Amino acid sequence: MTKAVVFDVGRVLIQWDLRCLFAKLIADEAELDWFLTHVVTEQWHFQTDAGRPVAEIVAERKAEFPQHAALIQAYRDRFLETVPGPVPGTAALVDRLAAIGVPLFALTNFGSEFWPQFRPTCPPLRHMRDVVVSGDERLAKPDPRIYALAEERFGRVGDALFFTDDNPDNIAAAKARGWDAVLFEDAAQLERELQARGLL
Repeated sequence: MTKAVVFDVGRVLIQWDLRCLFAKLIADEAELDWFLTHVVTEQWHFQTDAGRPVAEIVAERKAEFPQHAALIQAYRDRFLETVPGPVPGTAALVDRLAAIGVPLFALTNFGSEFWPQFRPTCPPLRHMRDVVVSGDERLAKPDPRIYALAEERFGRVGDALFFTDDNPDNIAAAKARGWDAVLFEDAAQLERELQARGLL
């Protein structure tokens, strides 16, 4: 069976940083740092990746920090502004792999409500035969169950899957299932890994 390549999305295909949105809304750097450390944090956001409704977590956060209600609402209304653009070079690798017929998939931690807004803005996703989105499944990496689900959906197991992700825990979980998994650093490093496996 032809080895397939499985991409993470955030910080592999696209840049993602909550600061990109909130720097537009909070002028003071110290206040911005405090807000991103205590109010709209990556850990708090992760609940949407795991399948919790955005309205639910936003309402809870507004109740906890009523003085920041408008900023918390901006997280919901302007989420795409947390994506400043593509990770340099990765889309070109996806295009090259697709052109030579390598099976391509994606496995991403992403909120199900944000995904339909985001997907059309990410051209490499058009090449993916299937995408497992954590928020849709209510399972998020590195939970072993989302890797098992991906194997079912992608029709491959173990070493027939080459996976790249920017999170070491997600790579470790993939390796535990026997996947050929490599921590993403940048497109040049990924290109070398793909070439070493004869995929490019």
